Amino acid sequence: MLSPDYVLTMARYNAWQNRQMKEALEALPEAELRAERGAFFGSIFATVNHLLWGDRIWMARFAGWEAPEGGIPQSVEMVPTLSVWSAERFRVDSRMILWAEELKAVDLRGDLRWFSGATGREQVKPLGLCIAHMFNHQTHHRGQIHAMVTAAGGKGWVSDLAFMPEEGPWL
Repeated sequence: MLSPDYVLTMARYNAWQNRQMKEALEALPEAELRAERGAFFGSIFATVNHLLWGDRIWMARFAGWEAPEGGIPQSVEMVPTLSVWSAERFRVDSRMILWAEELKAVDLRGDLRWFSGATGREQVKPLGLCIAHMFNHQTHHRGQIHAMVTAAGGKGWVSDLAFMPEEGPWL
């Protein structure tokens, strides 16, 4: 299903998108980041926290990283400030790229078994499908964030995969 090259491209795309998103978030006043906007997780900041939490929980399953505290309801409070989020986001994106750089085709085969807090039961799914889901989850929530940022008067960013720099910088 997935190839190591695809996973690496998506890890780089994720980092590139998060770098651009960070710049857009830093240009907004704090009140705009925390304002209730009617999105699934409420505010821009709550959504970026959830996205960071989601990446960490999936990477705990894929690569043995330490799992973040709490479940989906607590994910919106993962870090307290934009500066802490920025540092943690950079760290996670860097580690994700390093993980992807080391993947071999055999590493993407087989099933992943985990207890899902979202469903309240054990899940077993193909590993490649779960990795694809993580990248889709990132894109889904960044789209929400992009819409909230522009609605708040902020500047959006380029999100087209076709326009990602071939040689970086991704981070």
